[in-house]
Amino acid sequence: MPAPPSAPPPPPAPGRPPASQPPGPVHTPEDELAAERAHLARARAELARMREHTLSLGADAGDAIAGEALARTLWLRARALQDDPGTTLFFGRIDTTGPVGEDRLHIGRRHVTDASGDPVVVDWRADVSTPFYRAGPTDPMGVRRRRRFGVEGGRITALEDEWLDQEELDRQAAPVDAAGSRLLAREIERPRIGPMRDIVATIQPEQDEIVRADVGTTICVQGAPGTGKTAVGLHRAAWLLYAFRDRLSRSGVLVVGPNRAFLEHVGAVLPSLGEISVRHTTVEELLAHARVRTVDPPSVARLKGEARMAQVLSDAVWSHVRPATEPLVVPRGSRRWRVPAYQVQDILDELRTRGVRYGAARAMLPRRLAHAVLLEMERAGDSPDDRVQDAVARSAPVTAYVKQVWPQLTPAAVLAHVLGTGEGLAPDQQDLVWDRAPRSPGSARWSIADLPLLDEVADLLERTPSLGHVILDEAQDLSPMQLRAVGRRAATGSLTVLGDIAQGTTPWATGSWAESLGHLGKDLDAPTTHLEVLVRGFRVPASVIGYAARLLPQVAPGLAAPESVRPDPGRLDVRPVDDAVAGAVAAVAEVADAEGTVGVVVPDSWVARVGAALSAAGLEHEVLDGDHAGERLLPVHLVPATVAKGLEFDQVVVVEPAALARAEPDGRSGLRRLYVVLTRAVSGLTVVHAEPLPGPLGQG
Repeated sequence: MPAPPSAPPPPPAPGRPPASQPPGPVHTPEDELAAERAHLARARAELARMREHTLSLGADAGDAIAGEALARTLWLRARALQDDPGTTLFFGRIDTTGPVGEDRLHIGRRHVTDASGDPVVVDWRADVSTPFYRAGPTDPMGVRRRRRFGVEGGRITALEDEWLDQEELDRQAAPVDAAGSRLLAREIERPRIGPMRDIVATIQPEQDEIVRADVGTTICVQGAPGTGKTAVGLHRAAWLLYAFRDRLSRSGVLVVGPNRAFLEHVGAVLPSLGEISVRHTTVEELLAHARVRTVDPPSVARLKGEARMAQVLSDAVWSHVRPATEPLVVPRGSRRWRVPAYQVQDILDELRTRGVRYGAARAMLPRRLAHAVLLEMERAGDSPDDRVQDAVARSAPVTAYVKQVWPQLTPAAVLAHVLGTGEGLAPDQQDLVWDRAPRSPGSARWSIADLPLLDEVADLLERTPSLGHVILDEAQDLSPMQLRAVGRRAATGSLTVLGDIAQGTTPWATGSWAESLGHLGKDLDAPTTHLEVLVRGFRVPASVIGYAARLLPQVAPGLAAPESVRPDPGRLDVRPVDDAVAGAVAAVAEVADAEGTVGVVVPDSWVARVGAALSAAGLEHEVLDGDHAGERLLPVHLVPATVAKGLEFDQVVVVEPAALARAEPDGRSGLRRLYVVLTRAVSGLTVVHAEPLPGPLGQG
């Protein structure tokens, strides 16, 4: 893919410092506005007509099953055609020139046609919409003018034109381009209220390259904070479902996120784009082979997450195939048919080398043994047919013999055996797992680290079905065994892998995307795999990202520092106090009345104490946890540090960074956790500390 462009950033919205004012005004000619508002009213009427037509269709398909499938299809179609009165059906327009003349295309979240089938609004995912995102002065792609709209409460309030036609550019005294688009900046900087929004109106060229990558391509996105990598991944899912719907509607698309709070935060994006069939899940939910009842110490969890556990488990599974020491004897009628042990062993060896799963090979064994018996019958002059072979394969002697040499296994039994015996592990590793090993599968107290091991064994026994495409977010935090489990779900499909090495906070956080992709079953050197690096940050202001970037040399040596493309530096206040809790309450009180949301990020063990102090001060708030994102109806949110990843707030108050970093198992992961929480702010960051600031944050 081409390298991301180095265009200058969009400027801030009106009301920011004068030095950052963009060139050119926001044009609001009444005649143009009236025409666009009329087109919006027409588009809403046509969308309502399309929905009413869908609801009027019958679901009589000839039989009950087909009728039910058709009814569901029509219901999904009608749901996708629902209008959202809080926004507009289109956010932009391009005026193009071509061989047949000029054309105007309104670009929106879904396709809208009139009764004759002519487009009123063009879906942003259609090929003809691509120039809206990628056209520029050096390559206008046939676009004369790009128009953006200001929207408030579902009503068009302003419009702004960017001319790409050279003749018109020569006539413009102060042309407005994408880099100077005040409406674009206003949309990017809009307060963060409620769940994550779609970014169809603000997708940048380098993001659009990722969104529209072919379905057969696995994309890995290394994205600095605020570069929009999560939104890009979700919009890629929407584009793939549009461009390859027949293929992916059968094979499926899955979004995997770090926790349930994160998924609730991003869960409204795809429905807002008309896609309601994509499943969202966490890694733990995806691998829910057992109920989690305990927590492993970091040393044990790290061992269980290592990639070599895959070989240990494979050896353990196949070690259950026992050598044939006795012949197979099958009585039938007045005869006893005998297959020598060496012939049975040849069958066992051949099945083991076929490359099939343990369970599939076990299912083949009765037929193979029955075939050997039939050969003995034929040598004796009989003429058995397929019915005889089926009967022999199901006979009690064959069933008992298969059970003896190729026993049936369960994932829980195999893992309990490995952890209980230490089979395949070094002596020091055996010491780690023995104390916590289950005495039996039924009494096992499984941990989160056991879930990918159970999934690995399950796949060794029976092949895991593959999906068409998997979106994996915060991938830097997954262990090799977790990555293998996710990769199995895309064994015959592709992935979009999203993450930031600098934000890895688990003991097994990756240091290399090539390594992570390998565990996912993809080769970074393959032509169908690409690594894309996003460094232009649209969300985090320059002063905040600059402060957090002090940590990069220690947490991710060699990783390029992110570049904030917002001229407004934002607000940064590093505030020493005598009491961190009281200081946090004071800091929240100062910003609680500002527009947008406030995130109060604290060490996990401080949640109750800080929450009580906020309540005592009359500051209503919601507590976000890993299982639930809250209703997010109140402006102030109390956020445990381990839940903050992937979330964003207009104002952020980080409480006692030293205690926050100290809660992690080692210094490096503590600084990485700190880097994560410092980069959650969209407009302003307040750091409240009574202890000295850790690492480079205390310097200068």
